[in-house]
Amino acid sequence: MVIDVDTSIDVDTSIDIDIDIDCNLIIDKHFSIRQDGRPFDRMHRNQIYQRAKNVNDTIPFGTRRNLYDINAEWACHSMWPKSVALTSARHVIGSEAWGCKKPYSSSVLNVSAMSYGAISENAILALNNGAKFGNFSHNTGEGGVSEYHRRNGGDLIWNIGTGYFGCGSGSVKRIFDPAAFQDTLDEANGQVKMIEIKLSQGAKPGHGGLLPQSKITQEIADARKLPFPAESDCHSPSSHSAFSTPDELVKFIAHLRELSGGLPIGMKMCVGQPGEVAAFCKAVHDIGVGPDFITVDGAEGGTGAAPPEFSDSVGLPLEEGLVLVHNMLTAANLRDKVKLIASGRITSGFSIVRTLALGADVTNSARGFMMSLGCIQALKCNSNTCPSGVATTNKELQFGLVPEEKAVRVHNYQKRTVQAALEIIGAMGHESIDQVTGDDIMRRVRTNEVRTLSEHFPCAKAGSLLDRTAPVRLQAAWDNCSTKSFRRWIY
Repeated sequence: MVIDVDTSIDVDTSIDIDIDIDCNLIIDKHFSIRQDGRPFDRMHRNQIYQRAKNVNDTIPFGTRRNLYDINAEWACHSMWPKSVALTSARHVIGSEAWGCKKPYSSSVLNVSAMSYGAISENAILALNNGAKFGNFSHNTGEGGVSEYHRRNGGDLIWNIGTGYFGCGSGSVKRIFDPAAFQDTLDEANGQVKMIEIKLSQGAKPGHGGLLPQSKITQEIADARKLPFPAESDCHSPSSHSAFSTPDELVKFIAHLRELSGGLPIGMKMCVGQPGEVAAFCKAVHDIGVGPDFITVDGAEGGTGAAPPEFSDSVGLPLEEGLVLVHNMLTAANLRDKVKLIASGRITSGFSIVRTLALGADVTNSARGFMMSLGCIQALKCNSNTCPSGVATTNKELQFGLVPEEKAVRVHNYQKRTVQAALEIIGAMGHESIDQVTGDDIMRRVRTNEVRTLSEHFPCAKAGSLLDRTAPVRLQAAWDNCSTKSFRRWIY
């Protein structure tokens, strides 16, 4: 096969190009084929598409991976594998000791935070209906609970950001408003199962957002409880006005739990300063109440628009962030009350299992579910010109995204991916998702050396921060932090 054209083909574009890899392919110097693909390569995207369409997703002729590459990973299977039922892939979130009266049974894989406005109403409808079909949850993102989130009745995790959309007042400086908060819960009519306070996100940690006045439609204004016609740009600042210290954050969590009638209350963050995580955990320990869950968002996450410097160079990746939070909670004797949700490039059964092995209880995915809707990774999320109708408010572009059809694909993708994770867990000899540990995953760290994740990331001993036997850097972060301020301290 000879190709002699002055162009280039990116096999990660929207056009499906099938090339017989067994033929002799001669490439002219002006012609290039890129197969690595970013953020997601074609292999992982095809797997999502195949599962969403409920077609054959097996591969022939062995692995395409080089298992001798540095950082190659694999699950350690057992000589006595088990069968794990799909119904067992759930984890209960909510601590009765801290006042949670309505614990939530969460699936091991759920839809991560994406706001209405960032993605289309048809995408919201399809995601929520798919979540209802599969009995998993759908995070609203910080744009409020819209009518499209409510229409199909799927379980919602209400994400409350710094703009307090759906629970705030003020057109310039937004402040938390208990009355608006209650109105949104009443409108949702029991559909909101958990509430998540967003401190930061992986795409742009420590950075606020802006929705221009010209883009605020009646529907977006209604979801965010903003005046319409819009009086100004809708600004989401970088920090919250309802609290400014670890102690105040803990008390705000308790306040929301009381206002909501005992729903599980948690928070989402991309981890930055270890000392700040320590300060929050110390405040929880001292006050005796805290979050029912923490969502750890990796710096590799993100579905919308963000400055490249923030996406590329700010925040801890999921692996380091998750391990830090897991160890800090464990060493402070809080891990049994606080469940961990992890998000950041989780799209496959193996990525679920390795994330559980690093300390998570359940996982979230945003881009995986976007691709199950038909996202082709056109990288137009920030331009309102998404050709697949997922990340656009343009009605013409949304026309091809039929919510009733795509909801089935969302359900298919989630179900088959969870099933793949459970088959790996069963192959490792376990009977439930709770039994997965760092000993179950092995990583090549050098050409002739492999380690388990437990060896690579040693677990802190329960309560070790309290009896001062924790690892040196954890103990130093704990000893030098203050619950009265989020002051910088790097261990």
